[in-house]
Amino acid sequence: MEKTFVHPYMPNSVPEIKKQMLDELRVKDIREIYESIIPQDLLYKERLNLPEPICSEYELKKHVTGILNKNISTEEYTSFLGAGCYKHQVPAICDEVNTRGEFLTAYCGDTYSDHGKMQAIFEYTSMMGELLDADVVSYTTYDAGQSVCSSFRMAVRIHSAAGRERSVILVPASMNPDIYSQADAYCRNVARLEKVAYVPKTGLMNLEELEKKLKRGDVAAVFYENPSYLGFFEEQAEEIARLTHQYGAICIAQPQVSSLGIIESPMNLGADIVCGDIQPLGMHLQYGGGQAGFIASHQKLEYMEQFPTYMYGIAKTDKEDTYGWGRAMNYRCSHGSREKANEYFGTETGLWGITAGVYLASMGPQGMYELGETIMQNLQYLIIRLNEIDGIKANPFGRSNFQEVLVDFNNSGKTVAEINRVLLERRIFGGKDLSKEFPQMGQCGLYCVSELTTQEEMDALVEALKEVVENGIL
Repeated sequence: MEKTFVHPYMPNSVPEIKKQMLDELRVKDIREIYESIIPQDLLYKERLNLPEPICSEYELKKHVTGILNKNISTEEYTSFLGAGCYKHQVPAICDEVNTRGEFLTAYCGDTYSDHGKMQAIFEYTSMMGELLDADVVSYTTYDAGQSVCSSFRMAVRIHSAAGRERSVILVPASMNPDIYSQADAYCRNVARLEKVAYVPKTGLMNLEELEKKLKRGDVAAVFYENPSYLGFFEEQAEEIARLTHQYGAICIAQPQVSSLGIIESPMNLGADIVCGDIQPLGMHLQYGGGQAGFIASHQKLEYMEQFPTYMYGIAKTDKEDTYGWGRAMNYRCSHGSREKANEYFGTETGLWGITAGVYLASMGPQGMYELGETIMQNLQYLIIRLNEIDGIKANPFGRSNFQEVLVDFNNSGKTVAEINRVLLERRIFGGKDLSKEFPQMGQCGLYCVSELTTQEEMDALVEALKEVVENGIL
């Protein structure tokens, strides 16, 4: 007799119910359904090399915990790693709200007729609009990379809708390599990415080369990061936007949201589209999660029609002083028109949008100001201390930085990889090794601080680096 298996986490896996469903379909075995639609030469006829199912909740938890315990978290070690994912203070109210059943267990954090979640996401987009000085902020994307990719495709569609066929996206040569790779793949059937060199002494975008490329007339958009991937502010933002508009292109900027309490939004410096990640707004560091992107613009219909994601609006109802929330211009997105949509997007990041809304509400303008101020103070302290070490040059470009700084180890006689191995032995995660991403810079690392980085932690890093560099300890 064939052994039956009732899966504890799958509904309708009881044999009697399975038989009822198969009888309704007039088949004897589930394999008949697969074989009727999948060609025989594509069917895998062997048993998949998968472990046996763990049926006990206790055993499953023990198994997963055992895997996770192989990792070392930033709660145990001091971390100076950033490059796109950052350790910030998460107010307890963020976890309290986003773990509530009505938010956490609902399908993908989605809304449909749930006016509570619709209002929560509307409030998030409203507060993001205030932070960015933007009129329109859409539903969340997967992450910053997705928001950048979609912004690039938006720019191409805006030109195409106006009868202009432009397909080149100009990006800084110092752009985040991971996002560049993602955008190159995501946009390759509609656009071509082209890098603009930076000035070697300053790291800032080379405006002469930018204008030369813009003059060709095939550029759909110019993109810049502020602060840049290497940590310094792009101080030429207004001039970049002016040149971009002079030659009929669209200006796209990616700010660091945790800096917007103390610096001007790119929207007020001439950017047409602003995009990025909301991970710093109430999300813990998580492997493969805790990221969500945003896209924002001014209230221009030609831009709004090309947004790929949901938009949430507010409207009066028949009842006086009562308002409702709902999706606006739903025909643009895959939920509204499927394959005819601007792009296909998922809905799994709605929970993080709600979390970011809770974070922004709890912080307020003064809290965001103090956040940015503390980060800049911590980074300046670290730069001063690092520059006390012979053979190390922190902030070689000499620019104003936020959160991250380039550290040059070329005169130390050590590689970044060697230095990071020693730091790891001292329970410190060193900065990101940039020697492969930017080989022209030689042995450089990208070091990051946040408002949680203490003076004691920075002093411990400096002392450890002194031992490695000055005393030759490896």
